[in-house]
Amino acid sequence: MNALHLSKSKYCALWQCPKLAWLKKYKPELQIIDEATLAIMKTGSEVGDLAMGLFGDFVEVTAYDGEKLDLTKMIEATKAEMDRGTPIICEASFSYNGLYCAVDILKKENGGWAIYEVKSSTHSEREIYAADVAFQKYMLEHCGVNVTGTYLVVINIEYVFDGELKLDEFFRAADVSEAAAEKSREVEELLLIAERYLNKPDEPPIDLSMACHKPYVCSYWAYCTRELPKPNVFDLINMHFDKKLSRYYAGAVSFEELWKSKFYHNPIQLRQIDCTLHHCGDVVIVEEIRKFVSTLKYPLYFLDFETVQYAVPRYIGSKPYEQIPFQYSLHYIEREDGKLHHREFLAEAGTDPRRAIAEALCRDIPKDACVTAYNKSFECGRLKYLAELFPDLAEHLMSIRENIVDLLDPFKSGWYYNPAMGKSFSIKSVLPALFPDDPELNYHNLEDIHNGSEAMNAFPAMEHMEPEELERTRRNLLKYCELDTLAMVKIWERLKEVSKE
Repeated sequence: MNALHLSKSKYCALWQCPKLAWLKKYKPELQIIDEATLAIMKTGSEVGDLAMGLFGDFVEVTAYDGEKLDLTKMIEATKAEMDRGTPIICEASFSYNGLYCAVDILKKENGGWAIYEVKSSTHSEREIYAADVAFQKYMLEHCGVNVTGTYLVVINIEYVFDGELKLDEFFRAADVSEAAAEKSREVEELLLIAERYLNKPDEPPIDLSMACHKPYVCSYWAYCTRELPKPNVFDLINMHFDKKLSRYYAGAVSFEELWKSKFYHNPIQLRQIDCTLHHCGDVVIVEEIRKFVSTLKYPLYFLDFETVQYAVPRYIGSKPYEQIPFQYSLHYIEREDGKLHHREFLAEAGTDPRRAIAEALCRDIPKDACVTAYNKSFECGRLKYLAELFPDLAEHLMSIRENIVDLLDPFKSGWYYNPAMGKSFSIKSVLPALFPDDPELNYHNLEDIHNGSEAMNAFPAMEHMEPEELERTRRNLLKYCELDTLAMVKIWERLKEVSKE
């Protein structure tokens, strides 16, 4: 290989799937990286920077040549610091035989050097993490470094913020020597695979596998499935990816093939295939819809939360990655044939939103009222969370929680289906299927914020915005969340309508 050709990130891609590593090298423009993935990457960078101070004073050897990392300078600086006996070196960089890696934290201990790999995850047992550490160990040992320990630094999910961030409690270091040793046996073999594939412009003939879906959906999924018929087995509702993969391997790929082979799993999938092939339109089990609609009583409320998750907790008493509600939209109708009303809450940028949103909920939703949510487990979880935080409001908040009815039920139960819903019963799939030509209900017509990930990213960003941008973002957040509950109202009205047929 050419010098500095295979980094540890490319090695991890190779470990996951050689085709992924090839695509990242030869067709990087084809990968699709969504807002959620970008947010994860940003969080990883922030957590990595924070972890540098875990063991006290450190020297960071990161260097740039313009906007690009200057790897040569970083390698030279690492050697100089090691020769100097610097105890903590961050981004310690090494090159060997065309390979390159940067160690997040290189710590002098036990007569040698220990590798500390930092992840923004709360789990230390993932195989790909062990493969990452194994590659670093291989590199350092071939560079003549005495590696005396291999550790994975992850976030302690049980850490409770008390107003002062304590790095030694926020992070936990797990000894992964055994797992890394196991993965070390794969390094030489994978490097041979890299030689075979990565130095050739021919795309590797590698089929779909579990690597496409674990630990997350691959950013090249759309590219690698571009020639499959649409829809296909991977569009089936309520089926685990491994089951879909087994049907794919068996040759049941298109809906026509699935129909002939009877490779469907349950009545909902049967209806999905049948309706798609035979253009059924709306399929409604009226009696079940009628029973569901009868459970909804006036005054009737439609509730939707937006939440934010901070890897590094900001509010006293909060933990890493807690889903903290900062906004809600609430449509409500007080009596049959009554007027539709709307209320909303959006916390001020830079403030702890929890007490304010809890009080607003108690003010806007009376006890024992009938409340609807879409996929209610989320709203129920946040209400319980707030109730546990504020005992004086707990009775009211739990009353709201105990009276929530899930508008998702008629769809996930198969009582209402339209092929346009595809493989998802999310509100963003159901709404356009029921109201395909209504611009008022089209999320794409919103400005800037079109989904929950964008809303989650917008709230913490507001703290650093200039007044004009801040006002625009607040307005767009409110419009987005309002559409979520307006969508619920429209879905409820449609359910009422079909229940009378």
